Amino acid sequence: MTTRRVASIATMIWLSNSTLARLRDQLQARGQRPSIVASPGMTPETAELMTIIAEYGPLCEAMYLMMSADGKISNEEREVLKGALRNLSGDTIRTAHMESMLDTAGKNVADQGRDARMKEVVEQLHDDKTRAEVAFVLAAAIAFADNAIADEENETLNTLAEGLGIDEARANELLDDVETDLSGQQGSASS
Repeated sequence: MTTRRVASIATMIWLSNSTLARLRDQLQARGQRPSIVASPGMTPETAELMTIIAEYGPLCEAMYLMMSADGKISNEEREVLKGALRNLSGDTIRTAHMESMLDTAGKNVADQGRDARMKEVVEQLHDDKTRAEVAFVLAAAIAFADNAIADEENETLNTLAEGLGIDEARANELLDDVETDLSGQQGSASS
């Protein structure tokens, strides 16, 4: 993927509802993640949070890595992340869960460094092609959220694609799918 390719679709600020619905459906169609085994004394709230973190934590952290790539996190990027997680989860993830995952992602990057966290996220997602592609599309949406794609964001997107085993042709195809969805959404908004 080249800087020119990413810049050519910089108008993709928000993922359309149809894109998010398609991603959500892909995640659901691949099957549910294994259940979390509750330990004695575990509250239902803790079990719920563990389940959410197991399913959505790596996706959230991939988006966080993109958000923080250029050294600043914009409100637009945070809103894209929150909207994507809400839609992907069918509104089961509460704001408190999202904030907890974001705080954990930030702490992990501060403690272990970006490269180590990228490696961990890639390891968590690599063997699940559907989740890997969803993470890539979500990270791209974060990169486009503030109307400016920094070199660090483009590099992060390329690193993510490479680590997840998404070749350049497939990466461009995924980005084209989102662009097509958004073009259709914009076309219907002007009708």
